[in-house]
Amino acid sequence: MRPAPTTAPGQPGGGQPLLHQKGAETQPFGTVKQLPIGLGHDTRMYAGQRLNRVLADTQILYSLYKKHHWLMRGATFYALHLMLDEHAERQLAIVDALAERIQSLGAVAVGDPRHVAELTSIPRPPDGVEPVPVMLSRLLDAHERILVDARDAAARIAAEGDEGSNDLLISEVVRTGEAQVWFLAEHLVDTPLVRA
Repeated sequence: MRPAPTTAPGQPGGGQPLLHQKGAETQPFGTVKQLPIGLGHDTRMYAGQRLNRVLADTQILYSLYKKHHWLMRGATFYALHLMLDEHAERQLAIVDALAERIQSLGAVAVGDPRHVAELTSIPRPPDGVEPVPVMLSRLLDAHERILVDARDAAARIAAEGDEGSNDLLISEVVRTGEAQVWFLAEHLVDTPLVRA
């Protein structure tokens, strides 16, 4: 025999989900709320804007890595398939770190893919499959765009006194990006496999 419910269905604690809820936006994108982190409003606003640009581009880079991971072809398929997936996972970790930093500044992190598409500076690839060297070149271009923007953002944010955001941009975005560029670029060297 089932025990009788302690509350009526639809009442708080009654076990019934309160579905189809609607409400007003509680914090608009592009604003910052006050948090006691020792940084002024203007500094946090600027850092949030710059980090959101890097975040949007990094989300697109992650998606490009996954797309090219799935569409990889040719003699080096296995090595590239695995490498691109490893790089994608590292970029996904950076996406999360950037979003959490933006939130810790009191800003709102860009999260909806449709909003990301509006903010990114990375050109959209064709929907279909490109030759492998073109896919790798597309990843290199995306990395370079992010690296240029991240370095500029890091310098300007540091000048504003936000060392936390500067550290994230340099230690995660720039250092990881530089290493991944090296790995990708070496796959575009025309080196014979069976003769010297």
